[in-house]
This record gives sequence, structure tokens and C-alpha cells, in this order.
Amino acid sequence: MNKIEKVQRWLADNNEDVALISDPKTIQYLTTFYSDPAERVLMLVVFKNDDPFLFGPALETEAIKDTGWTSPVYGYLDHEDPWKMIADQISARHANNEKFAIEKAQLSVERLENLQQLFPNGDFSANLTPFIEQMRLIKSADEIEKLKIAGKWDDFALQKGFEAVQAGKTEDQVAADLQYALMQNGIMELSFPSLVQSAAHAAEPHGATSEKKIENNKLVLFDLGTVWQGYISDASRTIAVGKPDEKSMDIHKVCLEAQLTAQAAVKPGITAAQLDKIARDVIAKAGYGEYFIHRLGHGMGMSEHEFPSIMEGNDMELQPGMCFSIEPGIYIPNVAGVRIEDCVHVTETGSEPFTHTTKELRVSTK
Repeated sequence: MNKIEKVQRWLADNNEDVALISDPKTIQYLTTFYSDPAERVLMLVVFKNDDPFLFGPALETEAIKDTGWTSPVYGYLDHEDPWKMIADQISARHANNEKFAIEKAQLSVERLENLQQLFPNGDFSANLTPFIEQMRLIKSADEIEKLKIAGKWDDFALQKGFEAVQAGKTEDQVAADLQYALMQNGIMELSFPSLVQSAAHAAEPHGATSEKKIENNKLVLFDLGTVWQGYISDASRTIAVGKPDEKSMDIHKVCLEAQLTAQAAVKPGITAAQLDKIARDVIAKAGYGEYFIHRLGHGMGMSEHEFPSIMEGNDMELQPGMCFSIEPGIYIPNVAGVRIEDCVHVTETGSEPFTHTTKELRVSTK
């Protein structure tokens, strides 16, 4: 049973007529075609008892066909009403389609209202998102192989970033150097904008790479990711420039212990909450518990952040094929920030990481 057929089976089992799939990543997962349509409309329409169709901007239709998609493709011009065209195609197949499953985590209110106006008797209460999350949860051997290759390029990027670090250079310059090295090797797409943060700037876990100059005797945090055939990598390392103060060195030591301890504990049957607690207890015991201010990890695959969250309150048991990050962090305002991260896949007996760059503290003397 292929992926589209699984959606059709879900529709039949849940007494729904049509699935309206609007998340570009879900569409890629189900069809292999990816495009970010921005303000335009891209939708995969799957029927319980009929062939699906892909609908999108006219400028995308040939690209869709080039992927090998053999079911109908419909395109629209910018001056045309895409919602009416989608509705017409749905009604042409089955005039009595009234039960629609949507991705509630993705479809905007405005777009839902457009559909409701065209199908005034339609029931849009069914949420397809949890089913899609479960489909994507356990990765196949082919998916894991692609994630491994993405991880190999992440290791390459980390090494190039480390080589580029130098007191007096800006964070932006270091990020540009490592990204250029990737591009020279044909890696043109990143999972997310490369993050290089130095000294106290790294205490902002959702900060951004900036024009701040790297200082001597400070830590530098890297968070990098690449894309290989639609699958992403994601890894964090923190290195030293010169000889940082004892506080900075201590938080790196504690964060490393938390990351290694949690990663070693991954195995089928342990829960996401238990894994989070293992890392959190190490940090709390060292006196830094209040500075670990995010979940331990997130699912990953075709998207940087996928289901499930590795965090307190999530009692889901880990299973072979699950892929997620393990990324404890300690962020002390006006002092320093450290995060150390590998993404792993669960095996029958434990786990294997996708990245292999050393997590021990590397010291740059430039």
C-alpha cells in the first residue's frame, strides 16, 4: 500500500470523503513534489474512492509532472480564482462530497473560510494532521539513509565553521564561509539559516547570527543543518576561542554530560518524558536547572521540527525508526550559552546519530 492509498484507507475508516492537503512538506512526503507556493495555492486533493489530483500555480504544473506524478494536475493563472477551480474539480467527481479532512495545523482561517463558502454544507471538522504525523513518525531504511547523508554534510559544515572562527571576525562572516564551502560542494539548501553565536549572544537560544565580532577567550555556538533529497540534518556544537573563563568552561562540561547521558539512554520503550528528565536532572544537579529553558528535542525528517516533542509530559514510548534531536542547553544571560546536539534514529537496541563531529570542547587559537 503506497502513501496515497494509506490516506484513502484513513478516509474510508473515518467515514470522510476528501482530504485537502495544503502543507507543502506533506505534499512532498506523499508525492515527492516540493514547492513553497508563498501566497499562491498548492493543494493535494485525495478522494476516498477516486484518483487524487494536484492543484497549483500554472507555473508549477510541468515541474509536478517531471516528478513522475501520473494522476491529474491542474494549474491556475494569477488572475483566476483557485478556490472555485478546486471546488469545481471536486464537485465534478462526486457532487455529494460533504465531509472534508484538513490539516488543521497548517490551513489558515482565511483559506478555510474560502472553502466553506464554496461548500456551505461541508463538514470540515476532521483533522488529518495527527494521521500524517503518525505516517511520518517511523522512517524507512531509505529515509534514514538520506538523513545519514545530510548528517555527513552537516559534519562537513561544522568543520568548515570551526576552521573559519577567528577573534575579530563577525558571526556573519563565519556563517558565510561555511555556507560557501557547502555551495562549492553542491549543497545549496540549508535546513534553516546557519546559526553562529558568540559569547553572551549565545545565551539567546532563538537569537540569530549577527554582525557581532567574535571575542577572544569566549565560547562560540554553532547550530547548522543541510538538506539532502528533501531530508534534513540538524546539529549543534559549542567551541572555545582562546581560554574562556571557568564558568563558561563549566557549563560546557555539564551540558556535554547531559547530552551524552541522554543519548546513551535512548532505546525502544523509554518514553520521551523519561529521556528529557535524564538530561534535565544532570543539569539541575549541577545547579543550572533554571537555565535549561526548552524541551530536550524534537522530531526531524523532511522538516526541521516534526512530531514528536522529546519533553516533560510526553509519555510516548520510543520505537525503532523514530528520528529526533537531543539538544540540552544552558543559557546564562550576560555570561554565555552552550548547546550540544545530535539527531539520532532509534534502533532495535539503542540509537545511532546522524552526525559524528566530536562534542568535546574544541579550542581555536586563531
